[in-house]
Amino acid sequence: MARNHDFNFDGGEHLTIMGATWFVSYSFYSLRDKTHKNWERVGTHKSRISVFNRTTKYHKFWLQQILNMDDSRLNTNKLELKATEIKLMARVLLEP
Repeated sequence: MARNHDFNFDGGEHLTIMGATWFVSYSFYSLRDKTHKNWERVGTHKSRISVFNRTTKYHKFWLQQILNMDDSRLNTNKLELKATEIKLMARVLLEP
Protein backbone atom coordinates (compact mmCIF):
# COMPACT_ATOMS: atom_id res chain seq x y z
CA MET A 1 0.00 0.00 0.00
CA ALA A 2 1.44 3.35 -1.05
CA ARG A 3 2.03 6.02 1.55
CA ASN A 4 1.58 9.70 0.71
CA HIS A 5 5.32 10.31 0.65
CA ASP A 6 6.24 7.33 -1.54
CA PHE A 7 7.90 8.06 -4.85
CA ASN A 8 5.13 7.94 -7.43
CA PHE A 9 6.64 5.48 -9.91
CA ASP A 10 7.22 1.74 -10.26
CA GLY A 11 8.79 0.37 -7.07
CA GLY A 12 8.72 3.80 -5.45
CA GLU A 13 7.61 2.43 -2.09
CA HIS A 14 10.90 0.50 -1.89
CA LEU A 15 13.00 3.48 -2.92
CA THR A 16 11.24 5.52 -0.24
CA ILE A 17 12.42 3.03 2.39
CA MET A 18 16.04 3.33 1.25
CA GLY A 19 16.03 6.98 0.23
CA ALA A 20 17.06 8.13 -3.24
CA THR A 21 20.42 9.53 -2.14
CA TRP A 22 21.27 6.45 -0.11
CA PHE A 23 20.34 4.25 -3.07
CA VAL A 24 22.65 6.13 -5.43
CA SER A 25 25.45 6.23 -2.87
CA TYR A 26 25.28 2.49 -2.17
CA SER A 27 24.94 1.67 -5.87
CA PHE A 28 28.03 3.74 -6.61
CA TYR A 29 29.95 1.95 -3.85
CA SER A 30 28.75 -1.47 -5.04
CA LEU A 31 29.37 -1.02 -8.75
CA ARG A 32 32.04 1.66 -9.22
CA ASP A 33 34.05 2.78 -6.21
CA LYS A 34 34.58 0.74 -3.04
CA THR A 35 36.15 3.80 -1.38
CA HIS A 36 32.84 5.70 -1.53
CA LYS A 37 31.33 5.20 1.94
CA ASN A 38 28.78 7.99 2.41
CA TRP A 39 25.99 5.39 2.48
CA GLU A 40 27.38 4.16 5.83
CA ARG A 41 26.44 7.44 7.55
CA VAL A 42 22.95 6.20 8.39
CA GLY A 43 22.45 3.74 11.21
CA THR A 44 19.89 1.77 9.21
CA HIS A 45 22.22 0.90 6.34
CA LYS A 46 22.04 -2.86 6.99
CA SER A 47 18.26 -3.00 6.57
CA ARG A 48 18.50 -0.72 3.53
CA ILE A 49 21.00 -3.13 1.93
CA SER A 50 18.41 -5.87 2.31
CA VAL A 51 15.85 -3.78 0.40
CA PHE A 52 18.53 -2.89 -2.19
CA ASN A 53 19.33 -6.54 -2.80
CA ARG A 54 15.73 -7.55 -3.40
CA THR A 55 14.86 -4.67 -5.74
CA THR A 56 17.50 -4.99 -8.46
CA LYS A 57 14.87 -5.08 -11.21
CA TYR A 58 14.12 -1.40 -10.50
CA HIS A 59 17.66 -0.05 -10.14
CA LYS A 60 18.28 1.25 -13.68
CA PHE A 61 14.80 2.79 -13.83
CA TRP A 62 15.30 4.48 -10.44
CA LEU A 63 18.63 5.95 -11.51
CA GLN A 64 16.88 7.48 -14.53
CA GLN A 65 14.13 8.89 -12.30
CA ILE A 66 16.66 10.38 -9.87
CA LEU A 67 18.21 12.41 -12.70
CA ASN A 68 14.88 14.27 -12.93
CA MET A 69 14.40 14.84 -9.19
CA ASP A 70 14.33 18.29 -7.63
CA ASP A 71 17.79 19.35 -6.51
CA SER A 72 16.51 21.13 -3.41
CA ARG A 73 14.88 17.89 -2.20
CA LEU A 74 17.98 15.82 -2.96
CA ASN A 75 20.09 18.33 -1.04
CA THR A 76 18.23 17.48 2.20
CA ASN A 77 20.04 14.15 2.63
CA LYS A 78 22.09 13.15 5.68
CA LEU A 79 24.93 11.67 3.63
CA GLU A 80 26.66 15.00 3.02
CA LEU A 81 26.18 14.74 -0.73
CA LYS A 82 24.97 17.57 -2.95
CA ALA A 83 22.33 17.01 -5.62
CA THR A 84 24.93 17.63 -8.33
CA GLU A 85 27.10 14.84 -6.91
CA ILE A 86 24.14 12.48 -6.60
CA LYS A 87 23.09 13.06 -10.20
CA LEU A 88 26.66 12.72 -11.46
CA MET A 89 26.96 9.34 -9.73
CA ALA A 90 23.60 8.29 -11.21
CA ARG A 91 24.80 9.27 -14.71
CA VAL A 92 28.03 7.32 -14.25
CA LEU A 93 26.07 4.28 -13.07
CA LEU A 94 23.86 4.45 -16.17
CA GLU A 95 26.87 4.40 -18.50
CA PRO A 96 27.47 1.06 -20.25
